[in-house]
Amino acid sequence: MDDCIFCKIIRREVPAEIVYETDELLAFKDISPLAPTHVLVVPKSHFASLDDLPADNVDLAGKLLLGIRDTAAKLGISGGYKVVTNCGEAAGQVVGHLHFHLLAGKKFTP
Repeated sequence: MDDCIFCKIIRREVPAEIVYETDELLAFKDISPLAPTHVLVVPKSHFASLDDLPADNVDLAGKLLLGIRDTAAKLGISGGYKVVTNCGEAAGQVVGHLHFHLLAGKKFTP
């Protein structure tokens, strides 16, 4: 998507502090962090939300989950972390590109 901010970050047209990358995903620091560690993990392929990830793309879904784990390990996160994805505007999704928030560094309430 030409106008998607995350696609622009993936293409290196917009700067971001990248912390982890594979062929399929990119992880970068959130510009408005909600926790001491707040990283966004996004697939390099554009999907508007989790609802748009094809059911037959189990390989990418697994790589995203393992990429979140590997990003946390690379950042040296210990003591736990929280992973959140918002699916659709009604759920609070602001950017229309599938992404996962990796949050750590504070205690979260259930």
